[in-house]
Amino acid sequence: MRRHKKHEEHVNHERWLISYADFITLLFAFFVVLYASSQVDKRKIGKLALSIQVAFQELGVFDTSNTKIPLSDADNLPFSQVQVVQNSDHTTDLQHFVQPLKGILSTEQQSVPLKGVQVDLEKALAPEIRNRVVNVRASREGIVVSLREIGFFESGSASLRASSQAAIDRLAAILRAHSEALRIEGHTDNIPIHNARFDSNWELSTARAAELIKLFITKYKFAPERLSAAGYAEYRPVAPNNTAEGRGMNRRVDIVILNPTPSADGLASAETPKPVLVAPIQQNQQNRAPAIP
Repeated sequence: MRRHKKHEEHVNHERWLISYADFITLLFAFFVVLYASSQVDKRKIGKLALSIQVAFQELGVFDTSNTKIPLSDADNLPFSQVQVVQNSDHTTDLQHFVQPLKGILSTEQQSVPLKGVQVDLEKALAPEIRNRVVNVRASREGIVVSLREIGFFESGSASLRASSQAAIDRLAAILRAHSEALRIEGHTDNIPIHNARFDSNWELSTARAAELIKLFITKYKFAPERLSAAGYAEYRPVAPNNTAEGRGMNRRVDIVILNPTPSADGLASAETPKPVLVAPIQQNQQNRAPAIP
């Protein structure tokens, strides 16, 4: 019987082509994905970046910078060139890009000049701050100096205590050295008042604000156009009225040093409100706050 001769198996030297083809296919797919992800709609990404920056600038988080990009949705806005400025020629309403804000994300936006004012006030009123009759804090509108009744006013009266004169002298010296507008706010606790002079907390809070304005004008020679006054009675407390300590904190007069506001030419200028008394009177209130002569 004849035997079949086995053929010797040869090594296939072309098997590497299979792995190479797989590698090339994966590499091709990888670069296709990279290319696809990089080809975003430049116009849409530009609008997105613009909306974000407009929103932050309206909040005062980002400073504006000088660019010449028209705010028109007909233009292609590359992401790398998106900048928004207050003094540019706006060719469309910013609300087209970003919806109006319905809340306040930050309550302590403070201009640079007022930071120095706050430091000076804290140094000048350090003894009163330690005794907890004065509080200095930053707010969204500016710097608020709270003068508590226990240190500055007689109980149930708009008359200033004689012992508070030194502190007011130091306070007035700091404020007179600056030009920012001042709003004097009177506040009380929620205990009703009825005496020979005041029939309600509205009248008491407004009278205390007016008394301090009168002192600033007559004794310290403040420009009247820098000053305004308001009486809020018990309706803007800083502490609960269910404790004696809380009520003591609410009986106060706040001096609000207002942040400079941008003028029509884009430069910052201080508000100059008219020296009138205002009070948020409810519908069932018939009292009217008198104007300062």
